[in-house]
Amino acid sequence: MSDLALAALFVLAVWWASTGLVLKLVWLERRTFRYSVVALGVLALAALGGLLWSRGLETTTSAYVAFGCALAVWAFHELTFLLGIVTGPRKLPCPPDARGWRRFVLATEVVIHHEVALAGTLAAIVALTWDQPNQVGTGTFLVLWVMRLSAKLNVFLGVRNLTEQFVPDHLRYMLGYFRRARMNALMPVSIVAGSVVVLRLAAGSVAEGATPFAVVGRTLLATLLGLAVLEHLFLAIPLPDALLWRWAIRTKRVEAQ
Repeated sequence: MSDLALAALFVLAVWWASTGLVLKLVWLERRTFRYSVVALGVLALAALGGLLWSRGLETTTSAYVAFGCALAVWAFHELTFLLGIVTGPRKLPCPPDARGWRRFVLATEVVIHHEVALAGTLAAIVALTWDQPNQVGTGTFLVLWVMRLSAKLNVFLGVRNLTEQFVPDHLRYMLGYFRRARMNALMPVSIVAGSVVVLRLAAGSVAEGATPFAVVGRTLLATLLGLAVLEHLFLAIPLPDALLWRWAIRTKRVEAQ
């Protein structure tokens, strides 16, 4: 199997499994939450060490390590958010009369601590890998951060598929800040811009003279970004994407989709 195909399959497998793992931990009994946070916290710290180790290496192994480490750090942040530990100071539903700028401010207060934590972690990873040849880890976290922020803004502006089934009961108050609509002005921009970058990364991975490290690194990022674009399409088109992680979500809401 070629390096390109193996890297793409690796991303697909890790994306599906890591998303399912986080969802599985979120839907366990509340008494398990502290153990889950500690376990993924230790893993995230070890992952930062992995980024430190791999930053100066340009090998296929170091590309996979950097990608996996960045994903592990991201998974820790996702877990703390979905468990309601790191969200924002506002934990109330959106007032029915909130519109425009006021609604945006209230929605920001709901998630601002999480956003600051993500931005701070991205800055730390950038600093950790600054001026080093292996930027796969930084690129991975950057792709996740940009596309997740884009998804949140699209959900705020309005999408057809709100994916409520992924929201645990203790975060259901956030649903009032979501908006259902056929389309919004940001969605086409997100999809087109993301697709353009995917094509550029893919072209770089098959360019003449590309090293094995470049092939693997660019393919990892292109595939991850492609999946993020696909997730945006799931927001715009009411497809039963939750069935991909039916085994992880302990709720009858999935079965109803």
